Amino acid sequence: MTATGRALGRGIAFPPRIDEEGRMAWSEGVENIRESIRIILTTERLERVMLPAFGAGLKRFLFRPDTAATHRLIEEAIAQTLKRWERRIEVESVRVETDPRAPQAVLATLRYRLVRDGSREEMRLGVQLG
Repeated sequence: MTATGRALGRGIAFPPRIDEEGRMAWSEGVENIRESIRIILTTERLERVMLPAFGAGLKRFLFRPDTAATHRLIEEAIAQTLKRWERRIEVESVRVETDPRAPQAVLATLRYRLVRDGSREEMRLGVQLG
């Protein structure tokens, strides 16, 4: 493991998979943080028995209209959830917009800064509305 990997974290890769040596695959560093963000945002509240408040609960937006108000609620949910559960980053912005390729979904673009070294990252996540 590299020094950067130790500083930014290491864990079983998500989704879990077997590496080329037949062992559980691991992720570290920036990729580990990216996987953690995806886990947090795709987990529903009450899904984890021992940690019922964990997750963003984005499925609650299912069947909500694709409006600016819904976009703002999703942005707030993502920012607040990551502030609570992923302390290795600082969320700089979350922008939600209609997905032109999927009329029943929106795309959330997350821009964040790594607390450890200040580098900036970006990722996108689709959220189903219908």
